[in-house]
Formats: sequence, C-alpha cells, structure tokens
Amino acid sequence: MRVSKFKTGKIGEDIAKKYLLQKGYKILEENVLSKFGEIDIVAQDKKILVIVEVRTRIGDSYGTPEESLGKKKLEKLKFNTMCYLAKIRWEKDYRIDAVCITLCNKHSIKSINHHIAI
Repeated sequence: MRVSKFKTGKIGEDIAKKYLLQKGYKILEENVLSKFGEIDIVAQDKKILVIVEVRTRIGDSYGTPEESLGKKKLEKLKFNTMCYLAKIRWEKDYRIDAVCITLCNKHSIKSINHHIAI
C-alpha cells in the first residue's frame, strides 16, 4: 500500500519532533504557514532559535532525504526563514537545520540524520 506524501511527511515530522526533544530542544511552533511556504518546526537549542526542515523518505527508491534538499528548496527555505524572523522580530542567533529521516516500508525508522546549520 502506497502512503501519501502528506502522511509520510507527518510521520517524519512527528519522529523529528521526538528526536529533537530527546536532544534537549524546546519545540516552539510546528507547521508555520506563510504566503511563501511552510516551516516544519521552530525550536530552541539553548539560546539559539532553530528553523528545522524535515525531509522524509520511505526506502531509497526515490533517493535520500538529503538529495531532496536541492538549491531551489534551500533558497526558498532561507527566504521563508528571513520572513519569519522579521515577523517575530528575532534579532538574536538563529540557524537552519535539516532532520532527514529514512523509513522502512512498515514506517519503522531506518535512519535519522541531523544536519546542523545547513
């Protein structure tokens, strides 16, 4: 049975959130929408605001989650981050991370890779 991209993304975001909480991050917001796109997770790592992009794949038939972070996607993410920071008037340290998750067919976790400051 094929799982929708939306459901796969939601599963990945839930896994990423649990992963970040275990690492001591504080989750501030999820699925922040703007006219420019969506920020998956806004978290805090000590005093640093962290914008987290979650990429999830089932198996590796369509490439790795990292491979889905192309130049165009990264530019859009950076632009969306700047708009978000301006909206909340954040003037302190921040960074953009990516949590890349590969799932097995039954949605068990095959791998989680946390890329800090992409």
